[in-house]
Amino acid sequence: MANKNLCVPFNAPLNKEDTEEQTKGCRANNPDICAFNGITDVCAFTRPDCICKKPSRAWKKQYAKLKG
Repeated sequence: MANKNLCVPFNAPLNKEDTEEQTKGCRANNPDICAFNGITDVCAFTRPDCICKKPSRAWKKQYAKLKG
């Protein structure tokens, strides 16, 4: 894992870039075992904008909880 600063706690408040389909930074509980870790243009650790394009399946529910 390249940059621990990109790790965002799953329960942290939403960032303006967060949606149901993406997160700013990595919200995986253990990024080292994420299936998408290190995949170019998908993983927050490989993208210049630090956006994760494939958050966990639990993220959609968590996003709704944090938003509302």
